[in-house]
Amino acid sequence: MWLTRRELVASTLVAGRVGQAAALPSKLGIPGPYPGRVIAVHHPASIVSGAYQPEAIRGMMRKGMTELTGAPGWVDAWRVFAQPGDVVGIKVCPVGGRRLSSDATVLNEIIEGLKQAGVRPRDIVICNRYRQEIVGAGIHKWLPEGVRYTWACEAYDTVQLAIEGYDPEVYLDIPIIKPGQDPREPRFRRSYVAKFLTQQMNKFINLPVVKHHSSAGVTLALKNMTYGMVNNVNRSHQAGPNGLMNACGVFIAALADLPVFRQKAVLHILDGVKGGYEDGPGVSPKYIWEHKTLYFATDPVAVDRVGWKVIDEKRVAEGLQPVALAKSNRGGYLNMQPEHIEFAGALGLGVFEDAKIELRKIELG
Repeated sequence: MWLTRRELVASTLVAGRVGQAAALPSKLGIPGPYPGRVIAVHHPASIVSGAYQPEAIRGMMRKGMTELTGAPGWVDAWRVFAQPGDVVGIKVCPVGGRRLSSDATVLNEIIEGLKQAGVRPRDIVICNRYRQEIVGAGIHKWLPEGVRYTWACEAYDTVQLAIEGYDPEVYLDIPIIKPGQDPREPRFRRSYVAKFLTQQMNKFINLPVVKHHSSAGVTLALKNMTYGMVNNVNRSHQAGPNGLMNACGVFIAALADLPVFRQKAVLHILDGVKGGYEDGPGVSPKYIWEHKTLYFATDPVAVDRVGWKVIDEKRVAEGLQPVALAKSNRGGYLNMQPEHIEFAGALGLGVFEDAKIELRKIELG
Protein backbone atom coordinates (compact mmCIF):
# COMPACT_ATOMS: atom_id res chain seq x y z
CA MET A 1 0.00 0.00 0.00
CA TRP A 2 1.21 3.53 -0.73
CA LEU A 3 -0.42 6.91 -0.23
CA THR A 4 -1.76 9.39 -2.75
CA ARG A 5 -0.72 13.04 -2.84
CA ARG A 6 -4.13 13.99 -1.40
CA GLU A 7 -3.58 11.63 1.56
CA LEU A 8 -0.08 13.02 2.09
CA VAL A 9 -1.33 16.61 2.22
CA ALA A 10 -4.07 15.64 4.67
CA SER A 11 -1.55 13.90 6.90
CA THR A 12 0.74 16.92 7.46
CA LEU A 13 0.15 18.24 10.99
CA VAL A 14 1.49 21.09 13.10
CA ALA A 15 3.41 20.56 16.31
CA GLY A 16 1.31 19.69 19.36
CA ARG A 17 1.46 21.97 22.38
CA VAL A 18 1.56 20.86 25.99
CA GLY A 19 -1.86 19.93 27.30
CA GLN A 20 -3.00 18.40 24.02
CA ALA A 21 -4.24 14.97 25.09
CA ALA A 22 -3.38 12.98 21.97
CA ALA A 23 -2.25 13.34 18.40
CA LEU A 24 -4.89 13.73 15.74
CA PRO A 25 -5.52 10.73 13.45
CA SER A 26 -3.07 10.61 10.55
CA LYS A 27 -1.91 8.19 7.88
CA LEU A 28 1.63 9.27 8.71
CA GLY A 29 3.11 9.77 12.16
CA ILE A 30 3.43 7.12 14.86
CA PRO A 31 2.74 4.20 14.39
CA GLY A 32 2.24 5.14 10.75
CA PRO A 33 0.59 3.35 7.84
CA TYR A 34 2.35 0.02 8.53
CA PRO A 35 1.95 -0.74 12.25
CA GLY A 36 3.75 -3.90 13.28
CA ARG A 37 5.65 -4.22 9.99
CA VAL A 38 9.46 -4.40 10.09
CA ILE A 39 11.60 -5.05 7.03
CA ALA A 40 15.07 -6.49 7.72
CA VAL A 41 17.44 -6.39 4.74
CA HIS A 42 20.73 -8.26 5.13
CA HIS A 43 23.68 -8.04 2.76
CA PRO A 44 26.91 -9.92 3.57
CA ALA A 45 28.98 -7.41 1.58
CA SER A 46 27.47 -4.28 3.13
CA ILE A 47 30.61 -3.60 5.20
CA VAL A 48 34.23 -4.49 4.50
CA SER A 49 37.11 -3.74 6.89
CA GLY A 50 34.80 -1.48 8.87
CA ALA A 51 33.74 0.58 5.83
CA TYR A 52 30.17 0.69 4.51
CA GLN A 53 29.98 -0.38 0.86
CA PRO A 54 27.94 2.10 -1.24
CA GLU A 55 26.64 -0.32 -3.87
CA ALA A 56 25.42 -2.85 -1.30
CA ILE A 57 23.86 -0.11 0.87
CA ARG A 58 22.12 1.33 -2.18
CA GLY A 59 20.53 -2.03 -2.95
CA MET A 60 19.50 -2.54 0.69
CA MET A 61 17.89 0.90 0.84
CA ARG A 62 15.90 0.37 -2.33
CA LYS A 63 14.70 -3.07 -1.32
CA GLY A 64 13.81 -2.00 2.19
CA MET A 65 11.82 1.06 1.14
CA THR A 66 9.82 -0.66 -1.58
CA GLU A 67 9.17 -3.73 0.59
CA LEU A 68 7.97 -1.57 3.50
CA THR A 69 5.58 0.52 1.41
CA GLY A 70 4.57 -1.86 -1.38
CA ALA A 71 5.35 0.98 -3.79
CA PRO A 72 6.37 0.02 -7.35
CA GLY A 73 9.72 1.84 -7.18
CA TRP A 74 12.27 3.77 -5.14
CA VAL A 75 10.87 7.23 -5.85
CA ASP A 76 7.29 6.08 -5.29
CA ALA A 77 8.32 4.70 -1.91
CA TRP A 78 9.77 8.04 -0.82
CA ARG A 79 6.66 9.86 -2.01
CA VAL A 80 4.74 7.97 0.66
CA PHE A 81 6.61 10.00 3.25
CA ALA A 82 7.60 13.28 1.60
CA GLN A 83 6.52 15.72 -1.08
CA PRO A 84 7.51 19.12 -2.46
CA GLY A 85 7.04 21.81 0.18
CA ASP A 86 7.85 19.56 3.13
CA VAL A 87 10.66 20.50 5.48
CA VAL A 88 12.06 17.15 6.56
CA GLY A 89 14.42 16.56 9.44
CA ILE A 90 16.74 13.58 9.64
CA LYS A 91 17.49 12.71 13.26
CA VAL A 92 20.97 11.21 13.20
CA CYS A 93 22.62 9.21 15.98
CA PRO A 94 26.10 10.70 16.57
CA VAL A 95 26.70 9.71 20.22
CA GLY A 96 29.20 6.99 19.35
CA GLY A 97 31.50 9.40 17.53
CA ARG A 98 33.39 8.13 14.51
CA ARG A 99 33.38 4.60 15.92
CA LEU A 100 29.65 3.85 15.96
CA SER A 101 27.25 6.53 14.69
CA SER A 102 24.99 7.18 11.71
CA ASP A 103 26.94 6.46 8.53
CA ALA A 104 27.48 8.78 5.56
CA THR A 105 26.42 6.14 3.03
CA VAL A 106 23.03 5.48 4.63
CA LEU A 107 22.42 9.16 5.38
CA ASN A 108 23.10 10.24 1.82
CA GLU A 109 20.79 7.56 0.43
CA ILE A 110 18.00 9.04 2.57
CA ILE A 111 18.84 12.53 1.35
CA GLU A 112 18.81 11.33 -2.25
CA GLY A 113 15.44 9.63 -1.77
CA LEU A 114 13.93 12.81 -0.35
CA LYS A 115 15.34 14.89 -3.20
CA GLN A 116 13.92 12.51 -5.80
CA ALA A 117 10.54 12.79 -4.06
CA GLY A 118 10.68 16.54 -4.68
CA VAL A 119 12.02 17.90 -1.39
CA ARG A 120 14.42 20.77 -1.96
CA PRO A 121 17.93 20.34 -0.49
CA ARG A 122 17.45 23.45 1.66
CA ASP A 123 14.35 21.79 3.14
CA ILE A 124 16.33 18.74 4.33
CA VAL A 125 17.72 19.36 7.82
CA ILE A 126 20.09 17.04 9.69
CA CYS A 127 19.40 17.45 13.39
CA ASN A 128 20.57 16.48 16.84
CA ARG A 129 20.45 18.04 20.29
CA TYR A 130 24.20 18.77 20.52
CA ARG A 131 26.30 20.42 17.81
CA GLN A 132 29.53 18.93 19.15
CA GLU A 133 28.20 15.40 18.63
CA ILE A 134 27.39 16.08 14.97
CA VAL A 135 30.85 17.55 14.41
CA GLY A 136 32.57 14.85 16.47
CA ALA A 137 31.10 12.12 14.28
CA GLY A 138 32.03 14.05 11.13
CA ILE A 139 28.43 14.22 9.91
CA HIS A 140 28.66 17.91 8.98
CA LYS A 141 31.26 17.01 6.33
CA TRP A 142 29.06 14.47 4.54
CA LEU A 143 26.20 16.71 3.45
CA PRO A 144 25.46 17.53 -0.21
CA GLU A 145 25.30 21.16 -1.28
CA GLY A 146 22.27 22.95 0.14
CA VAL A 147 21.49 20.43 2.89
CA ARG A 148 21.99 21.98 6.32
CA TYR A 149 22.37 20.77 9.88
CA THR A 150 21.00 22.20 13.10
CA TRP A 151 21.15 21.67 16.84
CA ALA A 152 19.57 22.88 20.08
CA CYS A 153 22.70 23.56 22.14
CA GLU A 154 26.45 23.28 21.85
CA ALA A 155 27.42 20.30 23.99
CA TYR A 156 26.45 17.77 26.65
CA ASP A 157 26.35 18.75 30.29
CA THR A 158 25.02 17.02 33.37
CA VAL A 159 22.55 19.76 34.33
CA GLN A 160 20.80 20.25 30.96
CA LEU A 161 18.51 23.07 32.08
CA ALA A 162 19.40 25.64 29.44
CA ILE A 163 16.24 26.70 27.58
CA GLU A 164 17.82 28.52 24.64
CA GLY A 165 17.25 26.38 21.56
CA TYR A 166 14.19 24.73 23.10
CA ASP A 167 10.51 25.60 22.78
CA PRO A 168 9.08 26.95 26.08
CA GLU A 169 5.57 25.89 25.02
CA VAL A 170 6.28 22.24 24.17
CA TYR A 171 7.48 20.02 27.00
CA LEU A 172 6.97 16.91 29.10
CA ASP A 173 6.18 17.62 32.75
CA ILE A 174 6.97 14.50 34.75
CA PRO A 175 7.79 14.53 38.50
CA ILE A 176 11.29 13.07 38.27
CA ILE A 177 14.01 15.36 39.59
CA LYS A 178 17.53 15.15 40.97
CA PRO A 179 18.11 15.13 44.74
CA GLY A 180 18.30 18.66 46.08
CA GLN A 181 16.18 20.22 43.35
CA ASP A 182 12.91 21.94 44.28
CA PRO A 183 9.98 19.83 42.97
CA ARG A 184 7.83 22.99 42.81
CA GLU A 185 10.22 24.60 40.31
CA PRO A 186 8.93 23.84 36.78
CA ARG A 187 12.31 23.82 35.06
CA PHE A 188 13.50 20.89 37.18
CA ARG A 189 10.54 18.69 36.28
CA ARG A 190 10.16 19.61 32.60
CA SER A 191 11.91 18.47 29.46
CA TYR A 192 11.50 20.98 26.61
CA VAL A 193 11.50 19.96 22.95
CA ALA A 194 14.03 21.49 20.55
CA LYS A 195 12.79 24.42 18.47
CA PHE A 196 14.18 22.83 15.33
CA LEU A 197 11.53 20.12 15.68
CA THR A 198 8.60 22.21 16.87
CA GLN A 199 9.17 25.24 14.60
CA GLN A 200 11.39 24.36 11.63
CA MET A 201 10.19 21.02 10.23
CA ASN A 202 6.85 19.34 9.62
CA LYS A 203 8.23 15.78 9.42
CA PHE A 204 11.31 13.88 10.42
CA ILE A 205 13.00 10.61 9.59
CA ASN A 206 14.67 8.78 12.45
CA LEU A 207 18.09 7.20 11.80
CA PRO A 208 19.13 5.31 14.95
CA VAL A 209 21.90 2.72 15.28
CA VAL A 210 21.60 -0.75 16.85
CA LYS A 211 23.17 -0.12 20.25
CA HIS A 212 23.19 -1.23 23.85
CA HIS A 213 22.61 1.42 26.52
CA SER A 214 23.81 1.10 30.08
CA SER A 215 20.68 2.59 31.68
CA ALA A 216 17.93 2.08 29.07
CA GLY A 217 19.17 -1.37 28.01
CA VAL A 218 18.99 -0.47 24.34
CA THR A 219 19.04 2.80 22.41
CA LEU A 220 17.08 2.37 19.19
CA ALA A 221 14.27 4.31 17.49
CA LEU A 222 12.34 5.51 20.55
CA LYS A 223 15.35 6.70 22.51
CA ASN A 224 17.19 8.24 19.56
CA MET A 225 14.30 10.46 18.57
CA THR A 226 13.30 11.56 22.08
CA TYR A 227 16.49 11.97 24.11
CA GLY A 228 18.18 13.44 21.06
CA MET A 229 15.66 16.29 20.76
CA VAL A 230 14.75 17.40 24.32
CA ASN A 231 16.59 18.87 27.30
CA ASN A 232 16.79 17.78 30.94
CA VAL A 233 16.86 14.01 30.37
CA ASN A 234 19.85 13.35 32.62
CA ARG A 235 17.40 13.22 35.53
CA SER A 236 15.90 10.03 34.07
CA HIS A 237 19.09 7.98 34.24
CA GLN A 238 20.63 8.93 37.54
CA ALA A 239 21.77 6.07 39.75
CA GLY A 240 21.22 7.56 43.20
CA PRO A 241 22.97 6.20 46.29
CA ASN A 242 21.66 2.65 45.74
CA GLY A 243 21.43 2.48 41.97
CA LEU A 244 17.64 2.64 42.14
CA MET A 245 16.82 6.05 40.59
CA ASN A 246 16.98 4.98 36.96
CA ALA A 247 13.67 5.96 35.31
CA CYS A 248 14.28 5.37 31.59
CA GLY A 249 11.55 2.74 31.49
CA VAL A 250 8.77 5.29 31.88
CA PHE A 251 10.56 8.45 30.77
CA ILE A 252 11.31 7.49 27.16
CA ALA A 253 7.77 6.26 26.50
CA ALA A 254 6.26 9.39 28.05
CA LEU A 255 8.36 11.62 25.79
CA ALA A 256 7.49 9.63 22.66
CA ASP A 257 3.81 10.09 23.52
CA LEU A 258 4.05 13.88 23.09
CA PRO A 259 1.99 14.93 20.04
CA VAL A 260 4.99 16.56 18.37
CA PHE A 261 6.73 13.15 18.17
CA ARG A 262 3.56 11.20 17.37
CA GLN A 263 2.71 13.49 14.47
CA LYS A 264 6.08 14.28 12.92
CA ALA A 265 8.00 10.97 13.08
CA VAL A 266 7.12 9.35 9.75
CA LEU A 267 9.87 6.77 9.12
CA HIS A 268 12.48 4.85 11.11
CA ILE A 269 15.54 3.33 9.45
CA LEU A 270 17.51 1.40 12.05
CA ASP A 271 21.14 0.99 11.04
CA GLY A 272 22.42 -2.42 12.07
CA VAL A 273 25.20 -2.70 9.53
CA LYS A 274 27.35 -2.20 12.61
CA GLY A 275 26.01 -2.52 16.14
CA GLY A 276 27.07 -2.41 19.78
CA TYR A 277 25.94 -5.05 22.25
CA GLU A 278 27.53 -3.80 25.51
CA ASP A 279 29.04 -0.66 27.07
CA GLY A 280 26.63 1.73 25.36
CA PRO A 281 25.97 4.37 24.33
CA GLY A 282 29.61 5.10 23.50
CA VAL A 283 30.51 1.40 23.02
CA SER A 284 34.11 0.19 23.25
CA PRO A 285 35.54 -1.30 20.04
CA LYS A 286 35.54 -4.81 21.51
CA TYR A 287 31.73 -4.72 21.75
CA ILE A 288 31.07 -3.60 18.17
CA TRP A 289 30.01 -6.23 15.66
CA GLU A 290 29.05 -6.30 12.00
CA HIS A 291 25.38 -7.28 11.82
CA LYS A 292 25.10 -6.25 8.15
CA THR A 293 21.38 -5.48 8.32
CA LEU A 294 19.16 -2.41 7.84
CA TYR A 295 15.66 -2.28 9.35
CA PHE A 296 12.75 -0.24 7.96
CA ALA A 297 9.50 0.64 9.78
CA THR A 298 6.95 3.35 10.48
CA ASP A 299 6.32 1.70 13.86
CA PRO A 300 9.08 2.57 16.38
CA VAL A 301 7.86 0.07 18.95
CA ALA A 302 7.94 -2.89 16.56
CA VAL A 303 11.39 -2.01 15.17
CA ASP A 304 12.70 -1.48 18.72
CA ARG A 305 11.34 -4.85 19.82
CA VAL A 306 13.13 -6.48 16.89
CA GLY A 307 16.34 -4.55 17.62
CA TRP A 308 16.18 -5.44 21.31
CA LYS A 309 16.02 -9.15 20.41
CA VAL A 310 18.94 -8.77 18.00
CA ILE A 311 21.09 -7.24 20.75
CA ASP A 312 20.05 -9.94 23.22
CA GLU A 313 20.90 -12.69 20.74
CA LYS A 314 24.37 -11.24 20.26
CA ARG A 315 24.87 -10.80 24.00
CA VAL A 316 23.91 -14.41 24.72
CA ALA A 317 26.21 -15.61 21.93
CA GLU A 318 29.04 -13.67 23.61
CA GLY A 319 28.29 -15.12 27.06
CA LEU A 320 26.37 -12.12 28.45
CA GLN A 321 22.88 -12.02 29.95
CA PRO A 322 19.96 -10.41 28.07
CA VAL A 323 19.70 -6.70 28.84
CA ALA A 324 16.56 -7.02 30.97
CA LEU A 325 18.31 -9.48 33.30
CA ALA A 326 21.85 -8.09 33.34
CA LYS A 327 23.33 -5.61 35.76
CA SER A 328 24.54 -2.39 34.18
CA ASN A 329 28.28 -2.29 33.50
CA ARG A 330 28.62 1.46 34.06
CA GLY A 331 26.94 4.41 35.75
CA GLY A 332 26.04 2.67 39.00
CA TYR A 333 22.56 1.63 37.83
CA LEU A 334 21.22 -1.50 39.48
CA ASN A 335 19.31 -2.57 36.38
CA MET A 336 18.87 -1.53 32.77
CA GLN A 337 15.34 -0.66 31.59
CA PRO A 338 14.39 -1.76 28.05
CA GLU A 339 10.77 -1.88 29.24
CA HIS A 340 10.34 1.62 27.80
CA ILE A 341 9.52 -0.24 24.57
CA GLU A 342 6.67 -2.17 26.14
CA PHE A 343 5.35 0.97 27.86
CA ALA A 344 5.33 2.71 24.47
CA GLY A 345 3.34 -0.16 23.03
CA ALA A 346 0.78 0.16 25.82
CA LEU A 347 0.45 3.86 24.92
CA GLY A 348 -0.54 2.96 21.38
CA LEU A 349 2.77 4.02 19.83
CA GLY A 350 3.16 0.71 18.06
CA VAL A 351 3.07 -3.08 18.28
CA PHE A 352 5.12 -4.77 21.00
CA GLU A 353 3.88 -8.37 21.01
CA ASP A 354 6.18 -10.67 19.05
CA ALA A 355 3.25 -12.65 17.63
CA LYS A 356 1.73 -9.49 16.13
CA ILE A 357 4.94 -8.14 14.56
CA GLU A 358 5.27 -8.81 10.84
CA LEU A 359 9.03 -9.23 10.43
CA ARG A 360 10.12 -9.77 6.83
CA LYS A 361 13.73 -10.90 6.46
CA ILE A 362 15.30 -10.29 3.05
CA GLU A 363 18.68 -11.58 1.94
CA LEU A 364 20.64 -9.75 -0.76
CA GLY A 365 24.01 -10.40 -2.32
